[in-house]
Amino acid sequence: MINRKASAHWSGNIKEGKGTISTESGALSSQPYGFNTRFEDAPGTNPEELIGAAHAGCFTMALSKILVDQTGKEAESLDTTATVSMDKEGEGFAVKKIHLKLKGNVPGIDSDAFMAAAETAKANCPLSKLLEGGAEITMDAEFEG
Repeated sequence: MINRKASAHWSGNIKEGKGTISTESGALSSQPYGFNTRFEDAPGTNPEELIGAAHAGCFTMALSKILVDQTGKEAESLDTTATVSMDKEGEGFAVKKIHLKLKGNVPGIDSDAFMAAAETAKANCPLSKLLEGGAEITMDAEFEG
């Protein structure tokens, strides 16, 4: 089993409090987050942005493997943006949707093969599997060749 760690520290109440997020690898080290970075676009990060980055990375890596497995071709480029949408639910908030926007250039295959591989990656990357129970995951994919 592979284990990866991240940590969060928080001080204060929800509105004026401040926190930091760090990762075991050091990619994030005491990165600030708070109400203003989550709900008001202040500099810093937020949990939804980090989930989006993780999902985009996971999906894109899975797609690169699936392309080789299904078509025997390697991608020249795959670019994915994940938009994580959070909405009010009861007294709090909930992530309701994650939309993947993919642009890919894979010489030697056609659009149908690309789309089939992208749909397989969307359904089967580890983070899609984790998130699928709580959020609708949608995708737009553009094949460049």
